[in-house]
Amino acid sequence: MSVSPPDLPVTWRPRRGRIVPYGFAAVVVIGAVAMAVLIDEPFHLPDRVALVVFGLLVAFVLHLLGRVRVEADAEGITVVNALRTHRYTWPEVLDVTLIEGEPWPKIDFSDGRTIGAMGIQGSEKERARKATAELAALIHARGEFHA
Repeated sequence: MSVSPPDLPVTWRPRRGRIVPYGFAAVVVIGAVAMAVLIDEPFHLPDRVALVVFGLLVAFVLHLLGRVRVEADAEGITVVNALRTHRYTWPEVLDVTLIEGEPWPKIDFSDGRTIGAMGIQGSEKERARKATAELAALIHARGEFHA
């Protein structure tokens, strides 16, 4: 798929990868609060508070999954995965590949590292292929080996 580079800045983020975690987070928090309010004896205030805190912790973990994205700007790319955020300049980025069946594309760097870009979800087939092609076009236009 030959694609011209998109205008910068650009952000790629999964569609379902945001709806599902944030939807479940809302359900968990609402459920934890409802359970804390409606639960009968022998549960006391500390137990009720613990239920709500547990619901908030689950929601936080789901937020980590929902925030994933890949951003590109004039200076380089930012890859926000569940636990870490990586920032790279264009000369550091060599290529991006999405192998069919993989959960997300892999980005290769000039120092030999490879990281997964969770912000582009392989399960979103055509959308993922298009995003990967756009990112590849930017890498080839702005990267170390550009013409």
